Amino acid sequence: MAARVALATLCALALPWGAQGQVDVGAFDIVDLTHALGADTVFWPATPPERFELTQLAFGDTEDGGFYAANRFCSAEHGGTHLDAPLHFSRNGDSTDRVPLERLVAPTLVIDVSAQAARDHDYRLSAADVRAFESRHGRIAAGTIVLLRTGWSRYWPNVKDYLGDDTPGDASKLRFPSFGEDAARLLVEERGVAMIGVDTASIDYGQSRDFAVHRIVTAKNVPGLENLTALDRLPETGALLIALPMKIAGGSGGPVRAIALVPKATSKR
Repeated sequence: MAARVALATLCALALPWGAQGQVDVGAFDIVDLTHALGADTVFWPATPPERFELTQLAFGDTEDGGFYAANRFCSAEHGGTHLDAPLHFSRNGDSTDRVPLERLVAPTLVIDVSAQAARDHDYRLSAADVRAFESRHGRIAAGTIVLLRTGWSRYWPNVKDYLGDDTPGDASKLRFPSFGEDAARLLVEERGVAMIGVDTASIDYGQSRDFAVHRIVTAKNVPGLENLTALDRLPETGALLIALPMKIAGGSGGPVRAIALVPKATSKR
């Protein structure tokens, strides 16, 4: 089923096909939407503090004249560019390993509120914003991935600028923009989108106390992407998003490598 959906997605996007039925990847810019995991990765304020740890196990020449390197890493599920599986806020939601591939590989659109967010750090995407987007591009189709561009990735990895506060273990003073409740309801309940994502630390805005957007989308078994970057390189419509998390059995989320295939005719390089 997933293979048929993926093929239908490619056909719907009118991707160029080359010899032996292969997609002509050279016709696209491949845009990396992922922050690298490392010592400066931003994590949600927690007690004890979370961080990404890379421990070197081997690095050097071998006795037979070769070379060998190996590491061990440790990380929370929800740090850096990552997926929120529906299980994160819904008891009966899909865990990371059970999220259908057609939610992770799908046509994507970008709603740009960077101008509004620059004026109001608590800005939340509204249903009116979504309908204004649709007035220019048509109704958002079911199965689409909707990404919200706030421009916040320019602050990464400065914790205070990115989160709005850098008090260890305290999430009460965070300030950054994201999705609003009415926009989330419109997208997941009426439009039937496959997934939503944002270039901030959460699909809820920083001052949220009840994480209403998380609750709304996960109630519909819709996953979310957080801490994306380079959304300014994507067109408003016409790209294909591929966002594959680590397949963690029973996971509530996980690190993800998110990329977009952007037809060169519409690329914003």
